[in-house]
Amino acid sequence: MEQWNFYFAGILYGKLYFGENRLEVRCLDEATALWGTRHPYGEEDDRYFAELCSRDISGFFGNLREYETKAARRPADFMTENGEEYTARGENEYFQRRKKFPRDLFFADGKVYAVIMSGRDSCGVLVKRGMENRTPLASWEEIYPLRETEEYEPGEVRPVKEMGTFFVVTRDGEKLASDVYLPGGGPEGERVPAVLVRTPYGRKKGVRSYFRYVQRGYGVVIQDTRGREDSTGEWLPEYFEAEDGDDTLNWIAGQAWSDGSVAMTGGSYLGYVQWAAASGGNPHLKAMLSGVCAGSAFGDFPRRGGCFNSGIMAWAFAMSEQRMRGDLMVREDWDQVLDIRPLKELPQKALGHPVDFLSKWLDHEHMDDFWRKTDWKANYKGGPVPALIMSGWFDDNGMGTTEALELVKSWPKGTWKTVLGPWKHSGNADYDIHGQFMGEDALRYDMDLLCMKWLEHFLKGAENGIEKTPAAEYYTLGENRWKTAEAWPPEHCRTVRLFLDGEENGAAAGKGNRCGRGLLVPEEQSCREGADGYVYDPEHPAVHLVDMSENELSVPEDYTEEEKRTDLLSYSTLPFKEPFVVTGDAEVRLFLSCDCPDTDVIVRITDVDENGRSVKLADGVLGAKYRNGFDHPEYMEPDGVYELSILTTKFSNAFLPGHRLRLTVTSGAKNFIFPNSNTEQGFDSRTKRKAAVLVRRGMGHSSYVEFKAESAPVFN
Repeated sequence: MEQWNFYFAGILYGKLYFGENRLEVRCLDEATALWGTRHPYGEEDDRYFAELCSRDISGFFGNLREYETKAARRPADFMTENGEEYTARGENEYFQRRKKFPRDLFFADGKVYAVIMSGRDSCGVLVKRGMENRTPLASWEEIYPLRETEEYEPGEVRPVKEMGTFFVVTRDGEKLASDVYLPGGGPEGERVPAVLVRTPYGRKKGVRSYFRYVQRGYGVVIQDTRGREDSTGEWLPEYFEAEDGDDTLNWIAGQAWSDGSVAMTGGSYLGYVQWAAASGGNPHLKAMLSGVCAGSAFGDFPRRGGCFNSGIMAWAFAMSEQRMRGDLMVREDWDQVLDIRPLKELPQKALGHPVDFLSKWLDHEHMDDFWRKTDWKANYKGGPVPALIMSGWFDDNGMGTTEALELVKSWPKGTWKTVLGPWKHSGNADYDIHGQFMGEDALRYDMDLLCMKWLEHFLKGAENGIEKTPAAEYYTLGENRWKTAEAWPPEHCRTVRLFLDGEENGAAAGKGNRCGRGLLVPEEQSCREGADGYVYDPEHPAVHLVDMSENELSVPEDYTEEEKRTDLLSYSTLPFKEPFVVTGDAEVRLFLSCDCPDTDVIVRITDVDENGRSVKLADGVLGAKYRNGFDHPEYMEPDGVYELSILTTKFSNAFLPGHRLRLTVTSGAKNFIFPNSNTEQGFDSRTKRKAAVLVRRGMGHSSYVEFKAESAPVFN
């Protein structure tokens, strides 16, 4: 029988034996670091490996011979009998298409010898014994020398000692359930650095994926945040995390097994709690592995741009009980649910019970001390905490990463690094997102290696060179390749402004453009004075194209049909003659008039190809009454002209020859924000008005969009 070895984060976890329609396995016993007995592969083994790599290992072996048969003639693409799709890359690789958490197949002499399985901050490798050094495993030798064993094993693997559940007592007397795991096999009285995970999703969920740190010599503490699972106190998202994180860091440093150094890891809410803990300047926090981190309330969620994010209702429903209920995200009636008013009645009518944290959010209409308490960037004290910041262009917490990058940009070289890919919130896991191909190099196999190098350097002092690598590694769509820079945005980029102009045929020069189809031009003085208008009806808002039950709010959808609406303005460049590469966020500056006291403004940047297909790259949103600050609404007068500045999400995209860059402006984004009623009651009103909105342009009221670009645009 053939022997295949399964590795996760460079650690050998399983030996699999395949042949004659049989599959057998030996699994690593984490508690002893010894190998279990060889036995027929079963469902429990599938769950064991899936917890690490989110893939069906038995399914791979079930299809192995078909993969080899299909690939024998080296087709550009092939499909298996069960519908798996693969595309060729290079001479000896196929990567899986249209599948979250794909399998990438590596061939030698017509036979599959390895499967590479990337994740947000991890990578699984299933490889034929003896072929390990032809996979990303070889890179682990950079930090862990090979052991002298019968298998390929970079570095020592320590046993995992489960020490039990401890309760960290907070400064106000609550008790935070915290599971502690320590590396075994060390000298008596050994003190080790720690990795802290604080989660609202359940401290037992995916616990095995954190054992990699224990096995490399770190203590691991996994904690339920306040009010979640077995921790006491009130569950109020983000509100207590700075103090609770600080108390937990101090508790860890005071343990007999701790050397006083702590790192934190995790993504999304687990990223937020890292920055919240860091904001107080705790001396024990030595490093962060910040993935897709959530940001401030009015910058990211739940009140991005002063609006109220309807798109997070799926998450809010899942978090409405003390233990996460993922099944509550999936509904067929989201359209009806999101129409319920007043919003405080929405949970009762949709779930059958109130959701206390939603009610408290709604009690605070504008920026106040309640919201300020959760703003880790504004509250940040102390010096740099070395941070590895990971996110993607289509991450719906991308504005949180924007805030992190703004915070660290003045920190010394080597104290921060960012990796930004063509990924959604789930991270390094898709070649195709909502029908858009991200390119054959979209996924990385080294995210776990980068993370471990970061910890080894900043917690153990290892000289592995990670702090000397480029500060930014980012992926440019269109070119579909990775690049590096020493700053963010990249230091080689220049500022480019494109100004809003009238219709291409000139018919709207000096008049109101009711068709809403104008130009973007690089010369302010050439813009024709005028205004372009639309009527926004909160009963029929424009649609933000997402699947609410998927809980991914920033996907790169095709907006071609949506842009045909009459309540949307569209401004496009002429077709590019040369590639125009934009990298970073964009600022949209608009001069706006409205016959209502308030409305929202939603802007999108899209890439329009030669056939007119318009795919979203970035978006931004702002409630007009908050144009001068979220803490003091200023309502509009019908005869006024008001200047709005809207920051978009970040991206890196090459607009190819023949393509156009497009800016769209509207006031509704169903599934993303609750529609503004256009009254002073904003998003939470049964009374609604239609709003006539004018966007002004030309000298004196020069509306524009500003980018960071690698060169000046050149048009046909």
